[in-house]
Amino acid sequence: MASKSPQQINLTEDLDWIKLREETGSAFPETTKEKLMRKIKENPLVPIGCLATASALGFGLYNFRTGNRRMSQMMMRARIIAQGFTVAALVVGVVMTYNKKD
Repeated sequence: MASKSPQQINLTEDLDWIKLREETGSAFPETTKEKLMRKIKENPLVPIGCLATASALGFGLYNFRTGNRRMSQMMMRARIIAQGFTVAALVVGVVMTYNKKD
C-alpha cells in the first residue's frame, strides 16, 4: 500500500467536502447582496427613511459649518422627523412580517 503525499490527502479531503456540499445543498442559499435586495423589496420605506435622515444630517452640518444657523436648525429638526419615520417603517415592517408568518 503506497503512502499518500500531504497534497494528495488535502485534495481528497477537499473533494469530499465538495461532494457533501453538492449532496446537501448550500449552507447559505442567498448571498448578502441578495438578502439586502430582498429586504429592500419587502420594506422599501426603511432605506428611504435612512437616506432622508442622512441627507438632512449632511445638509444640516453643511449649513452649520457655513454659518447658516436657521437652516441648520431646520435640517436638524427634519433629521429627527426622518428618524421617526424610519423607526415607524421598521416597526410596520416587523409587524407585517410577523403577521405574514401566521
